[in-house]
Amino acid sequence: MKGLFKSKPRTPADVVRQTRDLLIYAQRTPDSRESKREEKMSELCKNIREMKSILYGNSESEPVSEACAQLTQEFFKENTLRLLIMCLPKLNLEARKDATQVVANLQRQQVQSKLIASDYLEANIDLMDILIQGYGNTDMALHYGAMLRECIRHQTVARYVLESEHMKKFFDYIQLPNFDIAADAAATFKELLTRHKSTVAEFLSKNYDWFFAEYNSKLLESSNYITRRQAVKLLGDILLDRSNSAVMTRYVSSRDNLRILMNLLRESSKSIQIEAFHVFKLFAANQNKPADIVSILVANRSKLLRLFADFKIDKEDEQFEADKAQVVREIAALEPKDHS
Repeated sequence: MKGLFKSKPRTPADVVRQTRDLLIYAQRTPDSRESKREEKMSELCKNIREMKSILYGNSESEPVSEACAQLTQEFFKENTLRLLIMCLPKLNLEARKDATQVVANLQRQQVQSKLIASDYLEANIDLMDILIQGYGNTDMALHYGAMLRECIRHQTVARYVLESEHMKKFFDYIQLPNFDIAADAAATFKELLTRHKSTVAEFLSKNYDWFFAEYNSKLLESSNYITRRQAVKLLGDILLDRSNSAVMTRYVSSRDNLRILMNLLRESSKSIQIEAFHVFKLFAANQNKPADIVSILVANRSKLLRLFADFKIDKEDEQFEADKAQVVREIAALEPKDHS
């Protein structure tokens, strides 16, 4: 610890206040007097590292809850979070990583049993716009993406993002040519669609038509294998969640959706086939199948039964075998419905 504090030890609130002043300097000051600026930026990076050390502890000590509470309270008292997000592009890589970890940790810190980050973000919800737009910036995408996933732990923040125009952009972000950024966007997309059950169910019911039109055409029918595999797995997670039962019933009543899933069942990739099966079984199990669904299943019955006869997974799985047997029974027993 010797040499860490040159003068009297600063309190956690002091560290935040000094960080805030340095962020204001970094944001406002043009690049005049290079040496002075470098010195200030170096000081800023040290302060951010110190905030991280207070919140996470270090090799010598565990975090102290009282110090964490003081830091959190001071951090959200004024616009430190906004300044940090805005100045992130001006920091070096290590400081960006430290800042991302600080922001992540602060989302979980309670002061007097209250998540004060949630209140701050509600009042400054436009910060989510900056974080999401970060996916368009190769240097910032992974830092802003990690911050964004932590912020949407708060239900009000997740609702804002779901209901915003940004949701449509995720279908493009997931297919960005930069693999790491595309994967990060996919992780955020999954979090948005699975974490807060009631909010997700409401979003999917209200936005069913455009959302699943995009989901089918851009993700399930993507030319990219990884995109298809992740999309069909997430679709299963969404539709098999009890809170989305109304959406699931609607999804499995569409012949276009059925055709897409049948194509995915025929893929050469075993993992896509298995994930597609978990969605396909919902079509088969539907006791109120529309006539056009029945006629597609009847027309393809022999192909489907042949496919399922050879359908094995690598490890023994009793549930999978039971589901498969049930699907085979359902399809074998189908009678064409009279359309009249």
